[in-house]
Amino acid sequence: MTYLAHTAHAQLGALWLSCVGWTLTAVALGLIQWRVWQVSDTDVISSGVAWVGIWRACFNSHTVVTPGFEVMHCRYISPTAAFAPAEIVSGQVLMVLSLVAGLCGNTGGVYALRNIYFGMEKNSPIRLSFSAAGALCLSAAAMSLIPLVWNLSSVVTNRTIEFPPEFRMPRAPESQHAGSGIGVGMVGSILMIVSGTVFCMYRLPARPQPGVQVSPGEQEQPDRSLPAQSVTDRRGASAGSGGRENPGFEADKHV
Repeated sequence: MTYLAHTAHAQLGALWLSCVGWTLTAVALGLIQWRVWQVSDTDVISSGVAWVGIWRACFNSHTVVTPGFEVMHCRYISPTAAFAPAEIVSGQVLMVLSLVAGLCGNTGGVYALRNIYFGMEKNSPIRLSFSAAGALCLSAAAMSLIPLVWNLSSVVTNRTIEFPPEFRMPRAPESQHAGSGIGVGMVGSILMIVSGTVFCMYRLPARPQPGVQVSPGEQEQPDRSLPAQSVTDRRGASAGSGGRENPGFEADKHV
């Protein structure tokens, strides 16, 4: 099998970026700091800050406490809830699909790199594996960017959410800004785009052309580009490389 390990250094780095991006996407999915609300009613919301994620809405309170959250009150946002805006419902669905597609993309990258570095299969579709891994990573990035950008647009335009009474959330915040959940998700999506692009850019090296074999007889022939005298001198030097005759020794021999 042709040695290909030197051709996939960039793809090895892309796999590392893809794993980091997938992890950041999973972290963003669980964070509640997607939309940060600043409220003035501190009787219920003690800190004056409420967080709205795609799965929960939470705030710190000394009067209303959720069991297991100490001084934090949280309520679950169901995908079928009538009050849930479209950007939050889309985030619940697309972020999960993004995790699945990203996991499949990382698996495809591992499979392709395994065949390159270990040569497990001589006829493995390496180019196709990298292309599939890149397409899955790009799809995962696109699916996560849709709810991220949508929620960011809702923050910029200061859109409100009509929470039911059990959430204890105000009808509208005084102001709101994007939280760390959107920022972490954006970074993860960018890393997935970079890794997917690098995966798709992989190309197999061109096969070398078969060389012209030289017969042993031609190898024995002298170099015709050199003058005949040079060839003779070179052969004489080779033959006489063992040493030169001493004229004094020859004179003693005749005496």
